Amino acid sequence: MTTKLDYRWHLREVMGTRGMFSTTDLRPLLAERGIDLSASQVYRLVVERPERLSLTTLMALLDILHCRMEDLIEPVAARASGRKAAAGGGPREHRWVPGRAGREASR
Repeated sequence: MTTKLDYRWHLREVMGTRGMFSTTDLRPLLAERGIDLSASQVYRLVVERPERLSLTTLMALLDILHCRMEDLIEPVAARASGRKAAAGGGPREHRWVPGRAGREASR
């Protein structure tokens, strides 16, 4: 069975725990760190799951939010099942645990 790796993006949640509830709060803080993004780019960064993200932007987010990479990006493995998924269900997801090849924590 092949395991497909995926991830969950938690920027919006982490911002909320830091009292930042608007995407416009983030733009000037990024600019202070040399990251010049338009308002729509910042909005998409917060509300959508980015497919590509520069490391300088990621490092700026970690600095702004005083968090770790694991707080923003949660690796998950979506295991495709050979059986038909139950109504309302999808592929069973497992949390990917670094350094534990083949051993995943069920969600």
